Amino acid sequence: MYEQIASNKRRTVLLMVGAVLMLALVGFAIGSFWGTGPIGIAIAGGIAVVLSIGSYFGGDRVVLASARAKEVTAEEEPRLHNIVEGLAIAAGTPKPRVYVVPELAPNAFATGRDPEHSSVAVTQGLLQLMNRVELEGVIGHELSHVVDRDILVGTVVATLVGAAVLLSEFFMRSWWWGGFRGRRGGDSNGGGLELVIFAVGFVLLAIAPIAGQIIKLAVSRNREYLADAQGALLTRYPPGLIAALKKIESAPHAMHAANNATAHLWLDQPSRIPGERTSAMEKLFSTHPPMTERIRRLEEM
Repeated sequence: MYEQIASNKRRTVLLMVGAVLMLALVGFAIGSFWGTGPIGIAIAGGIAVVLSIGSYFGGDRVVLASARAKEVTAEEEPRLHNIVEGLAIAAGTPKPRVYVVPELAPNAFATGRDPEHSSVAVTQGLLQLMNRVELEGVIGHELSHVVDRDILVGTVVATLVGAAVLLSEFFMRSWWWGGFRGRRGGDSNGGGLELVIFAVGFVLLAIAPIAGQIIKLAVSRNREYLADAQGALLTRYPPGLIAALKKIESAPHAMHAANNATAHLWLDQPSRIPGERTSAMEKLFSTHPPMTERIRRLEEM
C-alpha cells in the first residue's frame, strides 16, 4: 500500500512538471512570434497566477452551488455527521462542513483549499444505498483528498492547463484573422530558421489544448488511486470502500448536477451512463480511472 501511495505521488509530481513546461512552451512560442520569447512566458505565468488566486479563494463556493448542495446539521443527518467527525479525528484534521446533494445517483466529492476550509458533500442516493461501513469507506476517500490538499493540486494543474489553452486559442484566432499572419508576411528576411520556429510553435499551439486536457485528466485519475489507497488506510478496512465502489458501479441512476468543470471532484465519473461499457477513447479523456481497476487495486492491498 505504501509503495502504491509513493508511486502515485511521484507520478503526480511529474504530471505537474509537465503542465508547467507546457505552459512555458506555449508562452515562449507566442513570444517568439512577437520577437520576445521570455516576455511570452511572463505573460503566460501572470495569467496562470491570476486564475489560480480566483479559483483558490472562491472555487469551493462555486462548486457547491453548481451541485445544488445543501448544508445539513447533525440533527438532520446524524449518521453522516458521526462518520465525518470520527474519520476527521482519525485523520487529525478539522471536521469539514457537511453537505447533501439532491441526486439519486450515489456519488460524493470534497472541496476546499485546505483542511481548515473544507467541505464534504454526498448525494441523497449514496446515503440511501450505503450501509455504515460502506459510507465510512466513501468518506475516508474524500477526507484523503482533503488531507492531501488534492483540491489545491487540481486547481493548480487545471489553471496551468487552462492558461495554456486560453493562450493557444488566442494565438490561433489571431493568426486566423490575420493578426500574426500579416506580421509574418511583412518580414521577408527571417530565413529558414525563422520559418522552422514558426512551424514548430504553430504545431505546439495547435496540440496544446489536447495535450493539456490529457495532463489534467491524468493528474485527476492518479489522485483517485491515491485517495482510494489512503482512504482504505484511514478506515483500516478496505472491504468497506470496495463494497461501496461495487454498488456505485452497478447503480442504475445517472448524475444530473455535475458538469465537465467539476467532474474531477466526484468519487465516480459523473458523466458515466449506467450499464454502458467505456470505450478506449472515453477512458483516455475520463477524469476517473475505470471502476474495475480501482476495485482490483484495493483488493490487492
